[in-house]
Amino acid sequence: MKEHNDFTVDIGTTQADFEQTHVKKFWLFQDASTRLSAFIAEWTPFGLVVSYFVFSTCLYTYCSDELVAIFWFIYMCTNFYIAGATVLEAFMSITPCREARKVVTQAEEKGWLFPTPHNNLLILDLIIVAYLPNEKDIIMDRAIYALEQIDYPKDKLRINILYNTPHPIEPLESELYGLEEKYSHARVIKVPNSTSKADNLNYFFTLDTGSDLIAIYDCDHYPHPNSPRWAVERFIADPETDIVQGRCIVFNSGDTFLSSMIAVEFDKIYAVSHPGRAAMWGFGLFCGSNGYWRTSLLRDLRMDGNMLTEDIDSALRAFSRGSKTVHDLNVTSYELAPTTLSAFWKQRLRWAQGWAQASMKHLKMIYNKPLEPLHDNYSRDFTARFGILSLLFIRESSYYLVTQYTCLVLSFLIVKFPSSGAELWKLVYFQYPVSQWLFIIRLVQHRIIICLVATLWITNQVKSEFVSRKMIILFSIQYPFYLVFMAVIGLYGHARQIVKYSNWNPTARK
Repeated sequence: MKEHNDFTVDIGTTQADFEQTHVKKFWLFQDASTRLSAFIAEWTPFGLVVSYFVFSTCLYTYCSDELVAIFWFIYMCTNFYIAGATVLEAFMSITPCREARKVVTQAEEKGWLFPTPHNNLLILDLIIVAYLPNEKDIIMDRAIYALEQIDYPKDKLRINILYNTPHPIEPLESELYGLEEKYSHARVIKVPNSTSKADNLNYFFTLDTGSDLIAIYDCDHYPHPNSPRWAVERFIADPETDIVQGRCIVFNSGDTFLSSMIAVEFDKIYAVSHPGRAAMWGFGLFCGSNGYWRTSLLRDLRMDGNMLTEDIDSALRAFSRGSKTVHDLNVTSYELAPTTLSAFWKQRLRWAQGWAQASMKHLKMIYNKPLEPLHDNYSRDFTARFGILSLLFIRESSYYLVTQYTCLVLSFLIVKFPSSGAELWKLVYFQYPVSQWLFIIRLVQHRIIICLVATLWITNQVKSEFVSRKMIILFSIQYPFYLVFMAVIGLYGHARQIVKYSNWNPTARK
């Protein structure tokens, strides 16, 4: 009997071990499958982009000279349109820049007395959005700066530190909540179950704070002390203004060569392109940070957590309802640029895929009618519709135009690699047998160069204190290569969208 019992126990133990081993193998298989799926999702876009370049370059090597000439002409003309639109935006930005300087001069002459008395100012909720594991080293510094340096009546201002974290971070979190005891206008909110900036903001929009306006800042920003006042004055001066987007300036331009080039790029974008586009096409856009919204509109729209660039999506949804967005160059804020190529690559890939998402979603604004317009008698005119076409379709298509032109040049190097300076010169200008082709292409080439030089010259006139003329010269020299690099990132973003890549990679801060 005893032997039988012992035998029974052995069988039971063997059965339990078998089940445990089976379960363990199942979870190992699941883990391996998950890793394989993640690997495929991560590297499939890379394979698609490489295949695109290899196929395109090889295709051009087999084309006849006549067909290559046609392609060359098409790419030069389309790139000339893009360059021409860019320089036109730059020239259109001159007036907003002059007006911004004029307003500052007038305020200075009056001893920095703003038009609106303190008692008549709007109530402002200023939000600093943070993801703590990534921004734990800078959040206290930015919060204390905002609480102490922003020049706005304390009874009209609330600084909201809005953060999420997957695990407790002490003593930092306790120190953050301690700010509420030290500063009467501080509010610290840890958002439960949040995994993104959109979740943080949407949670805040459910709170009844009694504010008239909401300002959104990423955690790495230092708002200029007078920025909130400048923005609020714009809302008071024009009751139909729904959004005020300020100028973002990179202040760590001296850290690395990459950050210096990004600083020049941001001056070009925020001081030239954005105000110029708003003047040319008749609409502006919220850009994610240093933006001021009317509270009612922002709470109504909220943020779409399914979008990688929820800020651009919200800006386009606001425009689809006829919102009025103005770009104010006096509403300045200082932010950090990525200092490593890896951080830059992750940031711009997320932006590229996010823009692709937003472009596909909102391209219908080219032809549809505004739904639930915010203002009476609003209609989307031809200029605004063409501006949307340029922003969402032509801009996304430009990635292919630039890279196809690059592939064409690579095919020349493969088939006709220059052995002397004279041959290189001939290759650059591509001496076609037909003289009219040569004349037209050279003319377009020269105009593209003139457009780019003019844009960068205007950028030099409005550069920030953290950008030197040397930086702009270096930016100009490497700009053609930078355009190609950004086009590659754009293609990569499209490839990620094709495979439904959904990982969110926050920009590294330190």
